[in-house]
Amino acid sequence: YDSVIGRAARLAIELAVDDVNADRTVLAATRLSLVAQDTNCSGFLGTIEALELMEKNVVAVIGPQSSGIGHVISHVVNELHVPLLSFAATDPTLSASEYPYFIRTTMSDYFQMNAVASIVDYYQWKEVTAIFADDDYGRGGVSALGDALATRRAKISHKAAIPPNSNTEVINDVLFRANMMESRVMVVHANPDTGMRIFSVANKLQMMASGYVWIVTDWLAAVLDSSASRDLKGMSHIQGLVVLRQHTPESDAKDKFTTKWNNAARSRGINSGLNSYGFYAYDSVWAVARGIDQFLDNGQQVNFSADPRLHRSKDSTLQLSTLKVFDGGEQMLQQLLLTNFTGLTGLVQFGPDRNLVRPAYDILNVGGSGSRLIGYWSNYSGLSVAAPETLYQKPSNASSVAQRLYNVVWPGDSTTTPKGWVFPNNGQPLRVGVPIKASFKELVAGGRGSDNVTGYCIDIFNAAIRLLPYPVPCQFITIGDGKKNPNYDDIISMVADNSLDAAVGDFAIVRNRTKMAEFTQPYIESGLVIVAPVQRAPSSAWAFMKPFTLEMWCVTCALFIFVGIVVWILEHRTNEEFRGSPRRQIITIIWFSFSTMFFSHRQNTGSALGRFVLIIWLFVVLIINSSYTASLTSILTVQQLSTGITGIDNLISSGLPIGYQAGKFTKNYLIEELSIPESRLVALNTIKEYADALRRGSGDGGVAAIVDEMPYVEIFLSYHCDFRIVGQEFTKEGWGFAFQRDSPLAADLSTAILQLSESGQLQRIHDEWFTRPSCSTDDTEVGATSLGLRSFWGLFLVCALICLLALLVFFIRVCWQYSRYSSSEAAGEPGAADAVGPTAAAANAVERQRRPSRFGSFRELVEFVDKKEAEVKRAMKRRPSEKDNQAAGSSDTQPVS
Repeated sequence: YDSVIGRAARLAIELAVDDVNADRTVLAATRLSLVAQDTNCSGFLGTIEALELMEKNVVAVIGPQSSGIGHVISHVVNELHVPLLSFAATDPTLSASEYPYFIRTTMSDYFQMNAVASIVDYYQWKEVTAIFADDDYGRGGVSALGDALATRRAKISHKAAIPPNSNTEVINDVLFRANMMESRVMVVHANPDTGMRIFSVANKLQMMASGYVWIVTDWLAAVLDSSASRDLKGMSHIQGLVVLRQHTPESDAKDKFTTKWNNAARSRGINSGLNSYGFYAYDSVWAVARGIDQFLDNGQQVNFSADPRLHRSKDSTLQLSTLKVFDGGEQMLQQLLLTNFTGLTGLVQFGPDRNLVRPAYDILNVGGSGSRLIGYWSNYSGLSVAAPETLYQKPSNASSVAQRLYNVVWPGDSTTTPKGWVFPNNGQPLRVGVPIKASFKELVAGGRGSDNVTGYCIDIFNAAIRLLPYPVPCQFITIGDGKKNPNYDDIISMVADNSLDAAVGDFAIVRNRTKMAEFTQPYIESGLVIVAPVQRAPSSAWAFMKPFTLEMWCVTCALFIFVGIVVWILEHRTNEEFRGSPRRQIITIIWFSFSTMFFSHRQNTGSALGRFVLIIWLFVVLIINSSYTASLTSILTVQQLSTGITGIDNLISSGLPIGYQAGKFTKNYLIEELSIPESRLVALNTIKEYADALRRGSGDGGVAAIVDEMPYVEIFLSYHCDFRIVGQEFTKEGWGFAFQRDSPLAADLSTAILQLSESGQLQRIHDEWFTRPSCSTDDTEVGATSLGLRSFWGLFLVCALICLLALLVFFIRVCWQYSRYSSSEAAGEPGAADAVGPTAAAANAVERQRRPSRFGSFRELVEFVDKKEAEVKRAMKRRPSEKDNQAAGSSDTQPVS
């Protein structure tokens, strides 16, 4: 009775019984009788009191307030079939599957821990320290908290269990160990009567200062609400805390009951105030009353029967036979589970899991002499600044965008959200593993067992550490003897096994490693490439023929001759330079065709069609010349691959030995991803071994090619220019620093690396270490090939079509001219009407035999085409005038009959 919850709940239960008996609408003909038992917060006494209570033939039990005692009493009520309604036992492990007669009329800590996890996720913290009472109540709540955090990619990094009835010294030891951990987000899940001592001890340990976060479950809200007069000294220990409280909506009934409770408390000399547990206790009585009322209305009888298993032993004085089984217990339980009414706590209704259907919490921020409301949490919509009952009328929205809380004043009177994590204050530096390699000292270098490590990777790590807002002392632990490369996967495993806190070096971020450790943002891009030996291509007397394939040469020559013939046809009738003897014209065609290759042709084109064809052809010649020049230059200066390896596919199918860097992930990648037999792989350690293996080649105990990451290859090629990268990068990854899973340092260093990149310091560090000039790695200089017809057939096709089109237009025009020329020639000869007598008739007959058809013979057409166009035009103009003259002469000499 004399506890924070008990003082509020006992009076609330008594007032509820009075209200039920005064209400004629419920149990009108029945009086509800209250039988009270005090467990005194003892599991043993609770068991005895429960057995004594059962001797009085009760039909329902309300309570207890302790989850531990609830477990014990639940066994009793299960055997005697008496429903147990608890308004304060919030342990989630009190489940209906194990205790079918247990009904929770308050909210389970399962929902409260989801509310805590939502707050942690809202502020993007990833680790918390759980401080809890080491009993059923505390362990069950912390277990639910761990599950809730896991769904939000967070975790409990340390569990600080406080044994029951611990003194201040024990609490001090527990909190001191918790303070040595990394997390600064403390979740306190204790009981109202002893929990306040936690904050008093924490204050002495300076754990209530700026940078700490304290999230407290609803027990502290019960303490604050029940404190009639604020203890200012106690309040100074809890400034800045975030506290949860069971949400009870505002209503007139709630206000009236609060006034009634306060008046009754004053009259009875109760100095504490009413808390939310009192409201749930009041509603529990009404739930029982309504259940009994329905039970009786359904014609059920209240009967008890003896349990044959409970009989007095000869050697025992316990009166177990006095315990009776409630025959209607199952029916009563079902009526209680159908409860559906609006009470002081809102809707009282149970879901399929026997939990209240609308769990919700107030979120308070302690400050000054009291607390202020900063938001709500409900299982319906998550965090919000609107009351849950107003959100039930709207569609559910639990998205991260919709989550919102008012500003919080944190411990130390700070308004800046704490990071929630610091470097552990246990005096131990960060154990950083560094691989010491046999070569590539530009990346990582150092002596065995020495902290004096240098290199590109180390400089980036140190620069990023300096950007962190908190000091991080580091101890570099070198791994490897400097003669043989250490296995990088083994180093990552040491981080996962807690042998190291971090691994710094040229660690590629690959799939199997991300399963063991947490990596930072990549600080350099990487990817696997192939390195192969190259040699200068031998020259030959016929090297000038190599730029084009034989097919290309044949088609090009044919097109030269074809264009020459087309231009000759188009220019022959109008241009004197394209006329003459047959021998001269053939020479002109050949000379003109090939002189255009050097743009040195002396013949001028006069016709429009000829000029049009020549313009197109000169464009084609320009492209052919340029392509020939570029290809010949490449062939004469190119380096050829010694092994013929041109890419990863060609390398896989070749069956030749392949080199890789010992200790790196390359070996596993080649075997597992590319299915290359391990017998083909040769481990190499140093730059010298790289060069020797490539120079010896596959036939002399060396390798045909080496597969390695781009940064190593760049360093290697800066020393040896007789090798080249062939093909393209066939993987994409980067290098990062490895930390233990979910380590906050990984996220903070990722931010620091991005800051280094944005400021340009990342590139400056790169330039400081990679100062040697690299050889050209342009793979287009390796393995040049002859150009074929496939690259030019479109151009040639367009040129040929234009030539044919020009010829078509030319011949149409010639045929038209020939038609007019033939017509005018026929009209110019003397007709039959111009002659007289037999002589004229004979002449006409001869003329008909001699005159050609309209278009004449093919020979005459060819002769017409061979004529100069100017002569044809003059002939066509002269013949109409001759006809007129002949007509005039005939009329003058005609005889008179």
